[in-house]
Amino acid sequence: MSKPTTLGELKNSPWNDPALRGRSVKDEMRHNLIRKLESGETIFPGIVGYEDSVVPQLVNAVLARHNLILLGRRGQAKSRILRALTVLLDDEIPIVAGSEVNDDPFAPLSAFARDAIAEHGDWTPVSWLPRNARFVEKLATPDVTIADIIGDIDPIKAAKSGFQLGNELTMHYGLLPRANRAIFAINELPDLAGKIQVGLFNIMQEGDVQIKGFPVRLKLDVAIVFSANPEDYTARGKIITPLKDRIGAEIQTHYPNTVEEGIRITEQEAWTARATARPLHVPRFIKSVVENIAFLAREDQRVDKRSGVSQRLPISLLETAVSNAERRALLNREDLIVPRISDIYAALPAITGKIELEYEGEQVGAEKIARELIRAACGRVYDDYLTLAETGRIVDFFNQGKHLKISDLAPAAECLEKLRQIKSLIETVEMINFAEGSSPAHLVAAAELVLEGLHAQRKVSRNEERGYGKAATEKQRRRRGGGDFDDDFTDWGGFGSLN
Repeated sequence: MSKPTTLGELKNSPWNDPALRGRSVKDEMRHNLIRKLESGETIFPGIVGYEDSVVPQLVNAVLARHNLILLGRRGQAKSRILRALTVLLDDEIPIVAGSEVNDDPFAPLSAFARDAIAEHGDWTPVSWLPRNARFVEKLATPDVTIADIIGDIDPIKAAKSGFQLGNELTMHYGLLPRANRAIFAINELPDLAGKIQVGLFNIMQEGDVQIKGFPVRLKLDVAIVFSANPEDYTARGKIITPLKDRIGAEIQTHYPNTVEEGIRITEQEAWTARATARPLHVPRFIKSVVENIAFLAREDQRVDKRSGVSQRLPISLLETAVSNAERRALLNREDLIVPRISDIYAALPAITGKIELEYEGEQVGAEKIARELIRAACGRVYDDYLTLAETGRIVDFFNQGKHLKISDLAPAAECLEKLRQIKSLIETVEMINFAEGSSPAHLVAAAELVLEGLHAQRKVSRNEERGYGKAATEKQRRRRGGGDFDDDFTDWGGFGSLN
């Protein structure tokens, strides 16, 4: 069945149902939410870790037809949740064609729509507004003006039309009127100047706005939602009390409660499904190490708790570690891409750029703290996998004064050959079967975790240095002025034998 294109056709369609005519956007969201709850459908697909905390509060706010605010630190999916509210809107709604404020054909709001209906009657053109166009978002910054949010008088329109300045047809609508019959979201609300927050009072209390003090009021139909970092109340600005009082629901977001939740989020968000001829496999223990780094950073007293540690840290870290493994596979023409612990160390910039340090941390330095976090994370995961594993002979190998030096760009087969020098190491890895594969790449990745875990327990030392690899081509050597290209080498030895 084709959609109505004129007001007359709309009157003869299901949209003329009294239950739909005049229904507010909040009632629409409530109706669709009830339908989802009754059918057992997932309400907000893609929102992980909030099933028993944030989502129930969000559902209650929508059922109560409240405006709401999400309070949480950076990287807690606040913006994603606000955008996900559009799943509670109808697929599309009819509007008067050409309307800037999404006029309902049955209840026109603007002078433009009223004049169009008065002139054309049932032949007034109708267009359809899809769900994704019914979400208007604004990032609050101190330079946002009333004209940006509410609107202003357009002197050029007035001059061209010959209307008085107070005529509605001379007005330029701001974002809020353009969000009529939609969801209007403001991110980082405390950054919005106080006078702009005052401008939101009337729309939240009475449902209408006044532009530039002229006696023209628009009774808007809009669901207003906000996000804010609670630390920003004092750091950069604040939510003024009268506005806060008009927000129906204040919902606190949080970081993942468990490592498993964090892994699910990172798996969902990280770009690991890459178009490459070489298959990629990320072992579970690598994902666990990456996620534990974020958890440890949130616990570290040297990291600023007020800023928090965004979930973007493990996402970026995993993507960068995979990229380093991909680079190694390309250089060595290997058939399989498997990230190792050394790839996580190679992804240090993905950690240092995501943490803000306290004074004590600044004295130590972000890179050193990042290395300590990786070591501690490896220690945690090592304990999960190797509590029953026999590692005494592995430690004895290094206590005899022996060393093992491996390049992070060395092919898996070459690394595995060196690792087999350590008695029982590969056998231990194979015995506990946590490598998730038997290829050289999988075995090397698991063996590196064992060595890093022993390093975290201060049983094996670890040192890094710049060296020269064996795989440089003649062209690469000439470009660098002789010699092979630089590699990062990891040197494991008996504890205390290395600086």
